[in-house]
Amino acid sequence: MTKRHVSLPEEAEAGMREFVAEVDERLSSDEDTCSVVEDVLIDLSGDREAYDRWQAGGSVSTAERVRLQSYDPCHTTLESEYYAEKDEEKFRRSKHLQWLWRQFDSLPIADNVEFALRFRRMLADHLFEECGENCRFFKGISFTYGHNITIGDNTVVHDDAHLDDRGKLTIGDRVSVSDGVHVYSHDHDVVDQTSVRNFHTIIEDDVRLTYDSMVRAGNKVGENAIVGARGIVQHDIPAHHIAVGMPAKSVKIKPGWESVAIPIEDAGVNRQEQRHLEYDLDDNLEVFDEFQRDLEPPN
Repeated sequence: MTKRHVSLPEEAEAGMREFVAEVDERLSSDEDTCSVVEDVLIDLSGDREAYDRWQAGGSVSTAERVRLQSYDPCHTTLESEYYAEKDEEKFRRSKHLQWLWRQFDSLPIADNVEFALRFRRMLADHLFEECGENCRFFKGISFTYGHNITIGDNTVVHDDAHLDDRGKLTIGDRVSVSDGVHVYSHDHDVVDQTSVRNFHTIIEDDVRLTYDSMVRAGNKVGENAIVGARGIVQHDIPAHHIAVGMPAKSVKIKPGWESVAIPIEDAGVNRQEQRHLEYDLDDNLEVFDEFQRDLEPPN
C-alpha cells in the first residue's frame, strides 16, 4: 500500500501516549467503568469547570444539566439495551465502553487521526471479546454490543462501518473493511419482524470488503476473497474469489490462486443454518411490541 510514515512532534506524542496509557490503566483496574468513562468525557469535552460547579450545587440551566448528566453512561440508553436476549452481565460493561467510543467520535479531537486511532485501539482491547495487534479503527464505526466481536491482527475498519454483533462476529487477520460496510449477525422473520434469529458471521483472513458492501447474517467470506463495492453477500463466498453484485456472485478467481480455489461453478452455497445461534428468553419477560401489527394473513 502506498503510504508514508507520519510522526508527531515530540511534545504531542508524549501527551497522547501518556493519556491513552492512563485511561487504559484505569479501565484495567477495579475502578468503576462508569466513573472512568464519565471522567474521560468531561475532560475531553472541556466541561470540568461546569461539572464541578453543578456538583457543588451551583446554578446550571436545564440543557446544561442534561449535557453534564449524559457524560455518565448510566444516564443513557443505547438501542441494543432493549434487545431481550442480550447477556446482561457482559452488556453492563460493554455499554459504558461503547458510550465512550461513540461520544469520543463526536468530539473535534476525534479528527486527530493519529491520536484517535490509538485511543480506539486501546478501547477495542477492553470492549471486544478479542482484538489482535496493530488494528486501525477509523471514525463513525458502530457496534451492537461489542463484546461478541473477535478481530485478528493488522485489520483495518474504515469510516462509518457497522459491525453487528447481536449474534457473533469473527473477523480475521489483515482484513480491510471499507467505508460504509455493514456486516450483520442477526436477521428478522419476513412475517413477524419482531422475531429475531442470531448467527455467527465469519470474515476470514486477508478479505477485502469494499465500499458500501453488506454481509448478511450467518455467511462466511473466505480467505483472501473480495466483495465488490455495494455487493450484498447472501451466501458463502469461497476463498480467493472475487464476488460482485446484488446478490454478490463469484465472477473471478484472483489471478495466481486458481490452483487452490474451488471452481466458480461450485460457489454460491448458503450455510447460514449451520451458524444459527440459539438463545433462551426469561419466561417472565415482558415483551414490548413496538409495531402492534395484525400478522394474520387475509383469508
